[in-house]
Amino acid sequence: MAENENGQERSEAPTAKRLREAREKGQVARSRELNTFVILIVGGAFLLFLGGGMAARISQLMIDGWTLERGLIFDEGLLVPHLQHLLGRALLILAPLFGLLMVIALMGPILVGGLNFSTQALMPKFSKVNPISGLKRVFSVQGLMELVKGLGKFGLVGIVATLAIMSIWGNLLTLGELPVEQAIVQTVHMAAWLFLIAAAALLVVAAIDVPFQVWNHQKQLRMTLQEIKDEFKETEGKPEVKGRIRQLQHEMSQRRMMSEVPKADVVITNPTHYAVAISYVPATMPAPRLLAKGTDEVAQAIRALAEEHRIVRVEAPRVARAIYFTTDLNQEIPNGLFVAVARILAYVYQIRREDPDVELADDLPVPEEYLDPRSAPRRRRRRR
Repeated sequence: MAENENGQERSEAPTAKRLREAREKGQVARSRELNTFVILIVGGAFLLFLGGGMAARISQLMIDGWTLERGLIFDEGLLVPHLQHLLGRALLILAPLFGLLMVIALMGPILVGGLNFSTQALMPKFSKVNPISGLKRVFSVQGLMELVKGLGKFGLVGIVATLAIMSIWGNLLTLGELPVEQAIVQTVHMAAWLFLIAAAALLVVAAIDVPFQVWNHQKQLRMTLQEIKDEFKETEGKPEVKGRIRQLQHEMSQRRMMSEVPKADVVITNPTHYAVAISYVPATMPAPRLLAKGTDEVAQAIRALAEEHRIVRVEAPRVARAIYFTTDLNQEIPNGLFVAVARILAYVYQIRREDPDVELADDLPVPEEYLDPRSAPRRRRRRR
């Protein structure tokens, strides 16, 4: 099992972040053997199907090149432009083949690892010219694998090429007996078949190299458990920082909630452990709405704000607890508490009118299930 510099085993698969950073650095799986195979197979197919016409043009070029007028022989000033003209014609004849091979050489690596462009990979690295680092790479497991692969490829292609040449040896010997034009065309066709045969041999090498390169790339990017933990902390944030953020968010939420208390019509208490602030505007609200709620210290702060802003406080322990358990902030109270809250609001309106006979009704109906904290979250989800 691979280990990092601290001796920890790289036993975990790379994360998405690790893979993304590797691609940004230009570290992707590549197979040079597959690229060579594609170049050979495409080049051989091009020569096999279009090489005849190209060979005929080359033959004509050779005839034109060796057929010199008397003036060209004795005038060096005219001979150089003539040679330049012949060279330009040769390049135009070979341009389709060279252009196709260049495109294949650029597009071939995409077959393994996909398209990837990295500016970081273009930056010079002095470690690559460090002789000590170079010796480590040469005598590493990767270097040994490359050596074995190179010897195997050389042996396999060499044997296949030798057998292919031996099979056409008779045709090679008869080339000298053919006219120049026909000999060139025949040579191109034989070269095309040799390309295809060599490509077939490299297919075996590529079939072995591609899975190895993918496996080796994944192996190099494997991570230790500690690296995964560190990455998670870096991505998600340290627990103490996240805890501090949650604390600040809670404090901001509490301040926003407290700013709503002065808008309440009534504050219903337990009387000490629970406090809820209710508002009801008949013209705009279909039902009373909860503006603030809290227990213990928060409940005490709600009661203090209610006293400061002269908001009526009503002691109704069961109603206060039921609203606290069943209703979220800025949410309407549930249907089962309509009657109880309506009677409390009627009591508050009578106080505002300074009715001397005002009394709070004793029978404030509260369903027993509303007083169970365990069922309250499910009830709130259903209401949403």
